[in-house]
Amino acid sequence: MAIAIIDYGMGNVRSVQKAIEHVAPNEQVFLTDNAKIINDADRVVFPGQGAMGACMQALNEHDLVGTIKQAAHEKPFLGICLGLQLLFDHSQENGGTEGLSILAGDVVHFPKNELKIPHMGWNTVKHIIDHPLWHNIEDNSRFYSVHSYYVEESDSDVVAGSTNYGIDFTCAVAKDNMFAVQFHPEKSQHDGLQLLTNFANWQV
Repeated sequence: MAIAIIDYGMGNVRSVQKAIEHVAPNEQVFLTDNAKIINDADRVVFPGQGAMGACMQALNEHDLVGTIKQAAHEKPFLGICLGLQLLFDHSQENGGTEGLSILAGDVVHFPKNELKIPHMGWNTVKHIIDHPLWHNIEDNSRFYSVHSYYVEESDSDVVAGSTNYGIDFTCAVAKDNMFAVQFHPEKSQHDGLQLLTNFANWQV
């Protein structure tokens, strides 16, 4: 089995690679921007850090938009951090940035003057639905996050997990073969590694 981690030059994807190699030692793990490798892979991981505008620019420069949309509809697909936000229609970041519109909704800034921004640290995650990627992870387990924006989805049926940072917000979404999280499983110790293990074993 081959797992492709999309590398478009944004964020520390090496930590994601090392975590997946740890939980799936017998699988081929590729860190790549090669569309053919991504298309041929059995599973795809879409990580990201930084500003959404720069990320969309990088995706276009690497000619990966169509490849990501195809993978998101065809095979087990895991978005991480900005890889969650980019799935939606539009972000307030960078004066307004269009996303990939794979899921309907917007990415908005946390309320200003009320919270320390960015939201950084450990928070509990409430399971909104039963899902294979929550296997062996207790409800309200703690995961590590770093972000200033969060998603406001148009369809509540996609919400898989929520957390609270001054407000309740969606931190995990799921639809068909897609699962995406705002937090960083690769930085979230045992429960994060369990989620990645579940993804490596997920039968869609």
